[in-house]
Amino acid sequence: MRTLVVRLDNAGDVLLCGPAVRAAAAGSRHVTLLAGPEGADAARLLPGVDDVLVWRAPWAGFDPPPVDRREVADLVARLGGYDRALILTSFHQSPLPAALLLRLAGVGHIAAISEDYPGSLLDVRHRVEDDIPEAERALSLARAAGFDLPDGDDGRLAIRRPLPPAPLDGRYVVLHPGVSVPARAWPEGHCARAVRDLTARGRRVVVTGGPDERALTARVAGDAGLDLGGRTTFAELAGVLAGASAVVAGNTGPAHLAAAVGTPVVSLFAPVVPAVRWAPYGVRHVLLGDQDAPCRDTRARECPVAGHPCLTSVEPADVVAAVEEVLTWRPPPPGGGGFQPTSTYAEEEEG
Repeated sequence: MRTLVVRLDNAGDVLLCGPAVRAAAAGSRHVTLLAGPEGADAARLLPGVDDVLVWRAPWAGFDPPPVDRREVADLVARLGGYDRALILTSFHQSPLPAALLLRLAGVGHIAAISEDYPGSLLDVRHRVEDDIPEAERALSLARAAGFDLPDGDDGRLAIRRPLPPAPLDGRYVVLHPGVSVPARAWPEGHCARAVRDLTARGRRVVVTGGPDERALTARVAGDAGLDLGGRTTFAELAGVLAGASAVVAGNTGPAHLAAAVGTPVVSLFAPVVPAVRWAPYGVRHVLLGDQDAPCRDTRARECPVAGHPCLTSVEPADVVAAVEEVLTWRPPPPGGGGFQPTSTYAEEEEG
């Protein structure tokens, strides 16, 4: 069958749906991923993806476009010919706008997690517990829709290999100071001090960032770090992270990219969203930040608390110690148990 997977937000969110995509690919002859512009580069790196369609949805992202009837009609025309679809969302997002467009395109079987009554828009209305990792949430939906991981797939994050070679040799630590929203940022001054302190401890430090973060990475790197801000594609950044001994980053795409290449992460995690859902998945990591701060679970883009205490309270010395810890720590063996998802079918009456 031809399967369409929908994930319309940022690169990190797309990387977290990787296990679900691989499950869909194991049961399909072709998988297309419909992504937003911010997630398209990550989508192209996912194993199991044969094709990527890019569309900016008017219900997704921090700066959504207005609804354009012609663009919607064009998308519906492009989505014809798929047998099944998985609409992957986070807990605060509704899959129903996308489901409506897929119905108009004639997709025969549509599955999504939905708290809202879907009417005839979904064939599988899946439900899960709230506090589970995003990767497991997405994989749970794939399984409810009849897909599963192939034998030997451990369900961790992954990207296509080989990766572009890192533009540097030797052992190093990556510090990525940028984030997609200010409420998740570790202060710039703290970042710069951490670079100096790690260097003083004998660690070579590489500072990474996107094209719009060049000024930030230059200030953070200073004279002590190697500044790669704006100098790598997303795939090249994956190569840099894969060559690192550890990555220091906030709750942002490169933290999940580090997890996808198997590099340990020191996660500077603001509790505006739950760490149990969005902490680095499947790799060694140390979580820093006051997870009980007043901003907890607010989903705020701008910090609602004066002084941004959840992350300003993390000192550069804490990061230096966490880097040493993450390089020597070994995770416990995986345990049993887990959540118990449920699925219902949209033909059933609400309630």
